[in-house]
Amino acid sequence: MTCRRGALIVLEGVDKAGKTTQCNKLVQALQDSGRQTEMMKFPERTTKIGQLINSYLENKSNLEDHTVHLLFSANRWELVPLMKEKLEQGINLVVDRYAFSGVAFTSAKPSGIHLYSVLTWSRTVRTQRFFPRPAA
Repeated sequence: MTCRRGALIVLEGVDKAGKTTQCNKLVQALQDSGRQTEMMKFPERTTKIGQLINSYLENKSNLEDHTVHLLFSANRWELVPLMKEKLEQGINLVVDRYAFSGVAFTSAKPSGIHLYSVLTWSRTVRTQRFFPRPAA
């Protein structure tokens, strides 16, 4: 019997909106209904790249905006193999922030990197193309 692909469920939102709380509740509800489900959160601060992001977010390092955008993208790339493996095993993934946040946060920077530029640049670099896609 072929294993059905797990669902990739993404919750996006501004800081302190309750994303983590809602992710935890959703994971619990899915697990209680017998569905294998795990939670992931981005940025994943325990990886090497995640530690660089953490330093930036804690204002311990100053990085150019394009560099920060690429670090956030690379942080997701680090976990793509694990995400694909889990999804192929039929495990649902509830994700607290994902690629959409990268575009939103980069375009909101006061440095003048506007949304159109970020979207065009992201498409040119093609950093998001091979990421697992959220369930519709």
